Amino acid sequence: MQSKAVKPNALIWLLLSVAVIGLDQWSKAWVLSSLPEFTPVPVIDGFWNWYRTYNTGAAFSFLSGAGGWQLWFFTFLAVAISGLMAFWLSRTPRANWRSALPYALVIGGAIGNVIDRQIHGHVVDFIQWYVGNHYWPSFNIADSAIVAGAIGIAVSGLFEGKSGKKAG
Repeated sequence: MQSKAVKPNALIWLLLSVAVIGLDQWSKAWVLSSLPEFTPVPVIDGFWNWYRTYNTGAAFSFLSGAGGWQLWFFTFLAVAISGLMAFWLSRTPRANWRSALPYALVIGGAIGNVIDRQIHGHVVDFIQWYVGNHYWPSFNIADSAIVAGAIGIAVSGLFEGKSGKKAG
């Protein structure tokens, strides 16, 4: 009877998720203890402020005025997506960083925002970019990790699709 050689999976990349969660929660604790609410604190004039605000919805305050049910909806969605991506990590070869890195970033960002929703009832945002009178909605480190991870997943999918077509 032959035993199959077990190849290490990419679950070790969850350590990156933990680092994202830690950095996100540390930054939000700093914001809550140090920044005034709804008051711009210039970092780079004409481009970047610290601006403490809160989001009860999702991206760009989607569903922020929905009456409270959205807290549980977005919590469930984030936990479900994180669980799915963790499952995918368990099926991904450890050395496949092009897939593992984006999954780990999305998981860390999603769980970082879930922690906020469960502790505060909203997500703490504090990074504000702007040019002139045009302001990008405030965001946080968890949001940045989610966006970077989503872009990584899309780019990885594009390249895997092209290499799969060449091989076929």
